[in-house]
Amino acid sequence: MTDTATAPVTGAPAKPATKPARPHFSSGPCAKPPGWDASRLATEVLGRSHRSKLGKARLQYSIDLMRELLQLPDTHRIGIVPGSDTGAFEMAMWTMLGARPVTTLAWESFGEGWVTDAVKQLKIDPVVIRADYGQLPDLAAVDWSSDVLFTWNGTTSGVRVPDGEWIPDDREGLSFADATSAVFAYDIPWAKIDVATFSWQKVMGGEGGHGVIILGPRAVERLESYTPAWPLPKVFRLVSKGKLAEGVFKGETINTPSMLAVEDAIFCLEWAKSLGAGGLIARSDANAAALDRIVEARDWLGHLAADPASRSRTSVCLTVQGADEALIKSMASLLEKEGAAFDVAGYRDAPPGLRIWCGATVDTADIEALGPWLDWAYSTARAA
Repeated sequence: MTDTATAPVTGAPAKPATKPARPHFSSGPCAKPPGWDASRLATEVLGRSHRSKLGKARLQYSIDLMRELLQLPDTHRIGIVPGSDTGAFEMAMWTMLGARPVTTLAWESFGEGWVTDAVKQLKIDPVVIRADYGQLPDLAAVDWSSDVLFTWNGTTSGVRVPDGEWIPDDREGLSFADATSAVFAYDIPWAKIDVATFSWQKVMGGEGGHGVIILGPRAVERLESYTPAWPLPKVFRLVSKGKLAEGVFKGETINTPSMLAVEDAIFCLEWAKSLGAGGLIARSDANAAALDRIVEARDWLGHLAADPASRSRTSVCLTVQGADEALIKSMASLLEKEGAAFDVAGYRDAPPGLRIWCGATVDTADIEALGPWLDWAYSTARAA
């Protein structure tokens, strides 16, 4: 690498000679782990029932790997459910909300989606605490006598909660964390979390379509003691005859999973295990730091999340001086055409800008190689 990766713009730069080796910077589905190849996936379970001895064993193995990597205590259960993170989080909402007041926090589009579910679909009249893109709401203002819904890492705003200290140990309500861009990249304090959800397609680099729901003991108690007033679709039902359907958390999925996606997840989890939880976090941190250096060296780039303490280290959202939707679209198109960076435009509901995935499956050298290409795309798009 040359130091041009962090050099400031001094004019119209030439097209860089070096491209990122793996230009996959999408925030979901995210880059596959280094060394991934479809031919390396175990395939003996394909064409077999997911309820066969082999099928259940592979599902249970994926759960065991997730537990080990997340350093999840035995008090918390892990289940594989349909519908990616959205399905998992709505499963939690539909099955557990309504027992007590609800507070919803929203500072990006997915948090706003949970507000819409609570207000328009479940009609439970929640307290809504909002903040603009790039900001966090006042976490100290949260009333924990209510159930509280929040995104740990706002994928579309690049804003995260700094830690779990704002969640009290003696809370009366349940904490519901949409943690899809956070697990495997941050040290999650599981004692603070009653419900967490995520999907394989983020930090671990798996495929979409499947969600994961994690339940702490207080969430299990809620499920077994409370029956919602509204109907529950079959794919949301976690209770049978008043008791938790324990099979769901032992590889007996509610509906048929893609065993190919499961094998892909196992490959990704085994790669992650070779690094350990600390190794995954370190890779994300190194990638975010490399992107920080690129931003700091350029007066036309900035962070949408101004406060480093609440800035995402996975889905990093950038502001671009003078940018509108057309300029960002042009930059993203130029980079994709050159094979230098794929899927770097910001989320459609966010302010116009760039979004660079810095999760553990991305190599730091590829983040560093991206800098000169951003210079080139910015100058070229402005000159068009």
